[in-house]
Amino acid sequence: MTEVRGADGSEVAGTTTGSGGVSYWYQEIGLPTPSDVLEDDADVDVAIVGAGYTGLWAAYYLATARPDLQVRMIEQRYVGYGASGRNGGWLTAAVTGGLDGYAKTHPRELVARFQQAMNASVDEVIAVTERERVDAEIRKGGTLMVARNPAQQERAAAATARARAWPELGHQWLSREEADERIRVAGTRSALWEPHCARVHPAKLAAGLGRVVRSLGVRIHEGTRAVEIAPRVVVTDRGTIRARHVLRATEGFTAAIPGQRRTWVPLNSSMIITEPLTDDMWEAIGWRHYDTLEDFSHVYSYAQRTLDNRIAIGGRGNPYRWASGIDIDGETPAGTIETLRRVLVSWFPPIRDVPLAHAWSGVLGVPRNWRATVAYDPHSGLGQAGGYVGTGVAAANLAGRTLADLVLGESTERTMLPWVDQRARRWEPEPLRWLGIQSLYRAYGWADRREFASARGTSRLARAADVVSGR
Repeated sequence: MTEVRGADGSEVAGTTTGSGGVSYWYQEIGLPTPSDVLEDDADVDVAIVGAGYTGLWAAYYLATARPDLQVRMIEQRYVGYGASGRNGGWLTAAVTGGLDGYAKTHPRELVARFQQAMNASVDEVIAVTERERVDAEIRKGGTLMVARNPAQQERAAAATARARAWPELGHQWLSREEADERIRVAGTRSALWEPHCARVHPAKLAAGLGRVVRSLGVRIHEGTRAVEIAPRVVVTDRGTIRARHVLRATEGFTAAIPGQRRTWVPLNSSMIITEPLTDDMWEAIGWRHYDTLEDFSHVYSYAQRTLDNRIAIGGRGNPYRWASGIDIDGETPAGTIETLRRVLVSWFPPIRDVPLAHAWSGVLGVPRNWRATVAYDPHSGLGQAGGYVGTGVAAANLAGRTLADLVLGESTERTMLPWVDQRARRWEPEPLRWLGIQSLYRAYGWADRREFASARGTSRLARAADVVSGR
């Protein structure tokens, strides 16, 4: 039994039937047994390290464009073991790092095309899953972003102003009444609604893609750990694969690769999921359109309604482990579960007594400039993509298509987008990395509490934290 208290301090139901086990998504469909473990050295055309969304999409587009290519994937556990099987299920067109930052270094027209490409990627994922008969439980309902105090309303107004400058986003400002017609979140003052997002079952999408790429002739060596990635070679704990092209698609697990500890920080994100809600509860809160949901908090939370009538909600628990330590099987501290439950109850008081079904955690990759990247060097044959900072479900599709273009030597609109070959400096060494990240998230948490207690605008501390973090 996990004791959980509501926003007013009163006790609410909080029984969890499980924590960890990778994720609720994989617990629901069953944990796979690693298959096709590498048994010997091999020579291939393309070697892909990491069988998450990025690697799977790259393999899919390479195999469909060039069936003659020999493509093999290396995965330390099984398909979708990392963030791809643990995320919040947001198939979102959000550009990691935002459009304004790219507009400082690239022509506005090119940045607009980037957003349009992301919008199209949401529909591309939907189209491929339908064509390949992957039942990923996708429902396209857009994203509702609610403002629940004066400071959040100030940030919502600023986002609305930015949206006028970027019509490609498709943002619509909603009054409280209009927001409540979509989802009745307690305390909503106003909201933004963005159409380019769908909810998805993460593990079903990953497992389905794995099945599809295998059917196309791609071998996925599960239970095989890469210990060294170098030009035209991947050394594993079970053999060596030599390839003309070597693609790294390791996202939050990148820090575990020798020499990559400071490339992308593995930030921790945790989730809880409820037992199914009753019809009366859904009547009380609405949510008929399967919008994904978040608010304008600095330490934001994100949620979705599942097709079997649960609410899954996630956010930061312990955001960072010393020396870029990486979560393994998703075990989640009781304090993190309690924090997420409090957020859930503060959003939806009518469901305060609904028990929790499961809790889990995972890591996501964060570059120092908070921008995702796709890169390929034709001289060394090395490529990589990732650093999605939590918005990678659709971005991985665009990245996978772009990697395929780069490997095949094709110049396309995708290979000209501003995230291709962009560079970020390495993260600071320890203890500066740990102290900085922990301090920043404590500052954001303090700012959120202050903003709910005060009628003032955005906290100066949060503004300062944004500058320091580079967000």
